[in-house]
Amino acid sequence: MPKLYSTLLIIFFSLNLVNAQNDPAAKKVIDAFGSKVKASKGIIASFTLNSFTSKGRAAGSKALNISMQGEKYLLKQGKTEIICDGMNVYNYDGIKTITKSSVEEGSQTLSPQKLLAGSYDKDFTYKLLPSTGAFNEIEMLPIDKRKNFVKVNLFFDKAKNTLLKARILDKSNNITELKVNSFNMSSSLNDNLFVFNKAKYPKDVEILD
Repeated sequence: MPKLYSTLLIIFFSLNLVNAQNDPAAKKVIDAFGSKVKASKGIIASFTLNSFTSKGRAAGSKALNISMQGEKYLLKQGKTEIICDGMNVYNYDGIKTITKSSVEEGSQTLSPQKLLAGSYDKDFTYKLLPSTGAFNEIEMLPIDKRKNFVKVNLFFDKAKNTLLKARILDKSNNITELKVNSFNMSSSLNDNLFVFNKAKYPKDVEILD
């Protein structure tokens, strides 16, 4: 599964920003939602991921589902999936290859572990954009310009303090948009859901460390 899927979902689930140098109005909006996510003991959510070319043409749509409990998560898109047990991340390509990496190995990328640990503010600057509609829009710019995206825009429902969607602009001017279909922050999840079990995959699956 492309890393961009993970990047988008990580942004959704890791809104715990504390950098005083950023726009305080934006921080207020983010914290209203982020505090709910942080307090949740279990999350189940579904999304639609839409891609657009630099010319604005639709380039595909995918359904994504995620279950999350603390630093553990299970992300599914079709036959592909990413499972994290809090220590290791297993990325199944949906055919017969599983790539295993430690959480520490992904310390230079946007991972749920890194962001939920409270270092999300080190990755972005952000501000609240003018809006007269029913939503607040926050523009986030990566501090590390080596990232494969230029900016991220988050859209929050003003009345409910919930996140509606996220939009990422990459360096080729392509846009990836993740829309929330459902978001349950009161889910009871079994710990076994986040335990990697090779037996559930094809017998000839190859694990690459």
